[in-house]
Amino acid sequence: MGRHLSTAEVARLLRLPEARVRELARSALGRASRRGHRYAFSFQDLVVLRAARELLEAGVPAARVRRALEALARKLPGGHSLSGVRIYADGREVAVYAEGGAWQPETGQTLFDFGVDALARQVEALRDAPPAAGGNALLEFERGLALEDEDPEAARRAYARALQLDPGQVDAYVNLGRLVHEAGDAVEAARLYGLALERSPDDPVIHFNLALALEDTAGPAAAARSYERALELDPDFADAHFNLAGLCEQLDRGADALRHYRAYKKLRGS
Repeated sequence: MGRHLSTAEVARLLRLPEARVRELARSALGRASRRGHRYAFSFQDLVVLRAARELLEAGVPAARVRRALEALARKLPGGHSLSGVRIYADGREVAVYAEGGAWQPETGQTLFDFGVDALARQVEALRDAPPAAGGNALLEFERGLALEDEDPEAARRAYARALQLDPGQVDAYVNLGRLVHEAGDAVEAARLYGLALERSPDDPVIHFNLALALEDTAGPAAAARSYERALELDPDFADAHFNLAGLCEQLDRGADALRHYRAYKKLRGS
């Protein structure tokens, strides 16, 4: 399927706000662990995200969706075409039917049934379309993604160039902020997260990242408020519960700390 898709492209394909795509990526693909790392989505990811959207809209609890789709993401065929793959939930189990047999990654609720072929055609049409304004910014963003592990400094420069070309690219603010923070500059990271929130104020992952930076700059009370805001937007944000529990202990909020630790353990299934 060629290059990966950006958050904005996935949002257009799934007809969702970008903030919602980020939430689904965190809950269904487990991508909050790298301080809100911003995404380049494979076609397999796109299939999983659409499944997540369908299950959540049908009322399946987010923790249960995450367990089912973590297994689904591991088992989707990765080395060949997804043509002919179909994903179902029959009220009790999520099932995936592909060439060569059927398998059930986890349990689910309600019924949905969709094929992958039409989605694949949409992706190909998107990739064949002329570059939109700001396309160079997207290339710089993707260059940053590719460079993060081998050359973080070069990745930071790529994200900065992306923002020069397109100051509205929220994902670049977030990834640059995380890399800057990892390099030791929490003040600059907090500034970048603030700019991201000006453009996407209801993204829980950005509030989570800002809280991490505030822990190193403004102290536990300010950081706790950002974690609390993240949890207002996404009550199933397990990492936010865990970090907030630790801050509540520092702030002598023992009952709150216990509540958030319990929420974290419940969401993690332990």
